[in-house]
Amino acid sequence: VQLVESGGGLLQPGGSLRLSCEGSGFNFEDYEISWVRQAPGKGLEWIARVSKRGGIKKYAESVDGRFYISRDNDKSTAYLQMRLLKKEDAGVYFCATCWPSDRCASRLPGDIWGQGTPVGVSF
Repeated sequence: VQLVESGGGLLQPGGSLRLSCEGSGFNFEDYEISWVRQAPGKGLEWIARVSKRGGIKKYAESVDGRFYISRDNDKSTAYLQMRLLKKEDAGVYFCATCWPSDRCASRLPGDIWGQGTPVGVSF
């Protein structure tokens, strides 16, 4: 049972990046998927969530309008398309089966979390 993120990297401000989150060992379509990030020296911040079938998407105010979450249950994969990146978007990005957002921010036991993928934003 695991989630594996990929796609992180170092970009300049204003750039775009797509992160992937592949699940295995469980019925991926039975779970909400959230993206959660952690900036250097700070706590966990929930940023986006997609419902089991992909019809409902929610975003934190800090990324709304710039980031887009989606999923492909046939591939057991969720995505986070990020655009207009800012320096404050830098950090480690995790995908997880947690919801609601405060549960994600607290990283309560019982949810599946990936190992994270780093995103850097700098000139």
